[in-house]
Amino acid sequence: MNVHMTEWTMISDITPESAYKTTGSGAAVWSLSWLPDQLLTRGQALAGMELDEILSDPSGVHDRDAHFEATKRADTIGIRWEQAVILLSKRILARMHQHVGEMPEPEGAAAGAPVTTGRTFRSRRISMHRSGPPRVLG
Repeated sequence: MNVHMTEWTMISDITPESAYKTTGSGAAVWSLSWLPDQLLTRGQALAGMELDEILSDPSGVHDRDAHFEATKRADTIGIRWEQAVILLSKRILARMHQHVGEMPEPEGAAAGAPVTTGRTFRSRRISMHRSGPPRVLG
C-alpha cells in the first residue's frame, strides 16, 4: 500500500482521496474525504485509504485476494465494498465535473458557439485516480 501518514493526515500515491484527524474527543477522531460523515479510529481511516487503493487498481478486478482484502477493509469501516465503489465513483465524477465547469470561455467566442481549441479531453489535467475509476470487484 502507498498510504503516507502523519499525526494529522493520510494521503496516497495512487488516489486523490485522503484521511484527516478532526477535532473531537475519544478514539474516533478521523474522517475520510470520501466518507466525511463517519468518524473513525486511526486504524479504520487507514483501512478506508487502503480500500480506496485496492479498488483503484484495475489488476484486482479478477483477483480473489484483492476481493478478500477489499471486503475485509470495508468491514473494518462498517460499509460494504460495493458502497465504497459507488461513493468513490461519485467523487471522481464530481471532480471531473468541477474541472470541466472551471474551463473558461476562449476569448472572442460567441455565447454558446462551438469553439475548436485543439485540446482533447486527455490533454486536460483532471485530478482523479491515476489508474481510472474504482473497478467493481466480483
